[in-house]
Amino acid sequence: MFLSSPRPSSSPAIGQSLPVYFFPILLVLACVSSWVPPVYADPDIHLLEYHGPITPVASEFILQGIEDATDASAGFLILQLDTPGGLDQDMREIVKGMLRARIPVVVFIGPAGSRAASAGAFITVAAHVAAMAPGTNIGSASPVQMMGVGMDSTMTHKVTNDAAAYISSIAKEKNRNVDLVRSFVEHALNITAEEARAQGVIDILAPTVATLLDSLDGLQVMVDGKETTLATAEATLVERTMSTRLNFLKHLVDPNVAYLLFMLGVYGLFFELSSPGSLIPGILGSISILLALYAFHALPVNYSGVGLILLGVILLILEVKVPSFGALTIGGITSLALGSMMLFNSPEQWARVSMKVLVPAVAIFSGFFLLCITLVVRGQKRPGVTGPKSMIGETGRVLEGIGGEDETGKVVIHGEIWDALADVSIAVEARIKVLEVKGRVARVMEIRDATTKQQSATVNNGG
Repeated sequence: MFLSSPRPSSSPAIGQSLPVYFFPILLVLACVSSWVPPVYADPDIHLLEYHGPITPVASEFILQGIEDATDASAGFLILQLDTPGGLDQDMREIVKGMLRARIPVVVFIGPAGSRAASAGAFITVAAHVAAMAPGTNIGSASPVQMMGVGMDSTMTHKVTNDAAAYISSIAKEKNRNVDLVRSFVEHALNITAEEARAQGVIDILAPTVATLLDSLDGLQVMVDGKETTLATAEATLVERTMSTRLNFLKHLVDPNVAYLLFMLGVYGLFFELSSPGSLIPGILGSISILLALYAFHALPVNYSGVGLILLGVILLILEVKVPSFGALTIGGITSLALGSMMLFNSPEQWARVSMKVLVPAVAIFSGFFLLCITLVVRGQKRPGVTGPKSMIGETGRVLEGIGGEDETGKVVIHGEIWDALADVSIAVEARIKVLEVKGRVARVMEIRDATTKQQSATVNNGG
C-alpha cells in the first residue's frame, strides 16, 4: 500500500495572512473607538459677599476679587452687596475697577432686607448686570459732609453736581435710566427693587443667587467693547471669602471698636506713666493707640473730639497730683464725655459711635479715675509706714531718765535707741509713747496705766 502525500495549495493559508492584514486594521479600529471628543464645561463663576459700609477694606476686597476672577479665567463675577453707603474715594475706586474689568461683573443686592444706599447705588449702577432681590431698596445717594459740619450753598451745589454727573455718566454707559439715577443724588430718592426693575435701573429681579444664575444663563453683555454671552448651566459657583487680614481690618475700622481701642490705649499709657517699668501696660497701650489711629485714617474723625478726650485724661491725672476739691475731676469727666460724642460726629449712622458703647465706656473710664483719686486721698491721710513719721504713736521704754523740758534721756523703740525729750520727768523703765520726731530726737509722753495712776495718787495723798 502506498500512501500519497497531499498536494500543496496554490492560495496562501488563512493563518499566514491574518498577521499581515487583519491585526493592523483591528488596532486602528480600537484607537478610533477609544477616542472621545472633549467636553468643555462652562467657566467657573466667582461669588463675593460683602455686608457693611464702603471703606478701604471693602475697596481692597472687591478689587482683589475682580482681579482674582480675571486671573482664574472665570466666566463672570457676582458681587452680593448690602451696604448703607460709605466713603466717596473708595466707592470711586470700586466703580473704576468694575468699569475697566475684563470679565462681566454682576452686582446682586440681596438677600431680602438688604440695601444699596448712597455709595452702594453708584456701585450697582456701574455693574454689567444689576440685580436685586424683592424686599430690597436702592438710592439716597446725596453727598454729605462726613465730619458733621454743614457745607455752604456753593460747596453743596458743587459736590452734588459732581456726584450727579458721575452717576449719570455711568448710567448712560450701562444703558440705564439716567434721569432716575440722577434723582438718587439730587433729591435723595430711594426706590424698591420692583420699582427699580420697572423703571430700568436694574436688569433682573431675583430672590436668591440660584434664581439669579438661571436668569443670567444666555444673557449677552458688553465687556470692554465686545459682546459676551454668560453661561451658567454647566458652571461651578466658587465662593471667595474675605481673608483673615481683611476681616480683621474690617472690624477694626468699626467706629465702636476704634473708640474702645483708643480708650484702652489711654488706659495703658496712664498705667505705664504711673508705674514706669511695668512695660506690659505701655506695650498694650501703644499697640491699641496705633490700631486706633489706623481706624481713624479710614473714618471721618473729628480731631477736636480727640483733643477733648486727651484734655479730659490730663485733667483727671492732675486731680491725683493737685488738690482741686473735685474741680479737675468734674472738668475731666465733662471733657471726656463731650470728646467721645464728638469723635465721630457724622450724619451717617454707620460712622458714629453707638451710645450703647459710649456711655458705659465713659462711665467705666471716669469711675476708674475716681477710684484712683479716692485711693490716693486715703493713702495721703494714712499714717506713714516708713521713715520718722512711722514712729509716731509707737511705744517703748526709758533707758536713761528724762529730766524735763531740755534734759534728754534715752528710750528704746522697736530695738532702736533714740534720744528723747518730754514735758515732764520720766523715770527709767517707764513705758512711753512717741508724739513727734525731729531729726534723731523723739518727743515722748509717759504711758500711765491704772496701777501707775493709783500709785501716783497714793504718793500725793501721803504727802
